[in-house]
Amino acid sequence: MIHDFVDNEFLESSQVVLRKKRIDIVQKLTNVLENYQQQADLLAKVFILKTSGHPIYLYLDEMKFMQAINNLISNAIKFTNDNGQITVSIEEQAGFVIIQVADNGIGIPERFQKCLFDKFTKARRRGIRGEKTTGLGMSIIKLIVELHHGTIWFESEENKGSTFFVQVPMDIY
Repeated sequence: MIHDFVDNEFLESSQVVLRKKRIDIVQKLTNVLENYQQQADLLAKVFILKTSGHPIYLYLDEMKFMQAINNLISNAIKFTNDNGQITVSIEEQAGFVIIQVADNGIGIPERFQKCLFDKFTKARRRGIRGEKTTGLGMSIIKLIVELHHGTIWFESEENKGSTFFVQVPMDIY
């Protein structure tokens, strides 16, 4: 929880410096899912990674950007029932890369959808195992994505799951 507050203060300061470098985002996502696999096995969840099968290079602040993706995956785990499925996909589309994190979990109630990216949102709720949230995570993810000249949005239906989309340009140095 304190980590989220520190991250939020850091990201909101006018002095944020991105340390961008060229990374293969497909390889990074593969590594991330491998790291989550043991947790997924313990919680009886299935992870699927869908890629084009070839490297996709982006100029990103690897630490910050992967923090955002990790938080999306962590949320998918938190809000997906046992034996559920979490799919991470990546595709190139008209000069952009779109990363999707989809689950067949509990979804987001409609009353929370408009304020989901707000800081200290009232959309705070516990995960399926009672995990606490700070109300900051989604606002931090949005800030990180926007620092990379990207956009984030989602589709969700209560009791059916959610899909989060992160779109970033391929040619920003």
